Amino acid sequence: MTASHHEALARIAKEEAVETCSFLHVHEDAVAKVRALLPDENTLTRLSDLFKVFGDSTRIRILYVLFEQDVCVCDIAQLLGMTQSAVSHQLRVLKQARLICSRREGKTVFYALADDHVRTLLSNGMEHISEE
Repeated sequence: MTASHHEALARIAKEEAVETCSFLHVHEDAVAKVRALLPDENTLTRLSDLFKVFGDSTRIRILYVLFEQDVCVCDIAQLLGMTQSAVSHQLRVLKQARLICSRREGKTVFYALADDHVRTLLSNGMEHISEE
């Protein structure tokens, strides 16, 4: 093994050491406090499911279109280079997750972000990945 391999392994070992305690000592006060504040398992599962919706780049692209303006399926398909059918499928997922809403104007259905919480999630996510 080369010196650079040894250095890389040493660095990885050092980084992994930060992730674990070097000795076993449970801080009972902290554990009791956090346990009392933790949401129930059903709530955490629902939160996990919500974040899974954000795990698809196509849905993120659609959300960012709607971040800028309320638009119809045709507009989204044109902007993203997708079929209306593919967009409609993703809109259904986003609507089921209550991230978007729709309104009808004549024969056209316009989609929008459901509320300011969705706008904040997107803004905070973008801000986080933009940090250096």
